Amino acid sequence: MKLRLSPFEKSALAVLATALAFSFLVVRPLEERSRLLLSRIGPEASGSADAKVAAVHRFLKKEETPTDWLAKLYGIGRATGIELQQASYSTPKPDGRIARYEIVLPVAGSYTQLRDFLKRATAEIPVLSVDQMNVKRESRNEATLHAELRLTLHMVQP
Repeated sequence: MKLRLSPFEKSALAVLATALAFSFLVVRPLEERSRLLLSRIGPEASGSADAKVAAVHRFLKKEETPTDWLAKLYGIGRATGIELQQASYSTPKPDGRIARYEIVLPVAGSYTQLRDFLKRATAEIPVLSVDQMNVKRESRNEATLHAELRLTLHMVQP
């Protein structure tokens, strides 16, 4: 006996397979990153809203100054072979206790170097976020990528 599926049933199976693949390839890694971040912040991050805000403030409160973090970022760039060009910085007026130091950083390097730079920077500078990344290549045959990174240092004001 041969099982024959209608086009509708085949489509339903395809949708189910896509949903399962999405769950395993996208949702599970994001859940793992969420668990990792919550473990870095602390167990009180699962409590009340006030406890969560206090945990985030404790997480962002570091002894380093913005210039310390920028020096570390520059060192990571040199270590990964990324060519750091002149950057621009701005500090919008803080709305609350968390100050933001926005950095626009033009860089150049290979895809692997750029990926390694961002991976190390976000791992070694816990108060850093990657807000936007624009990447372009001058020609199809060129291995060097030129990117403009928009990064933010989030720091608790004293």
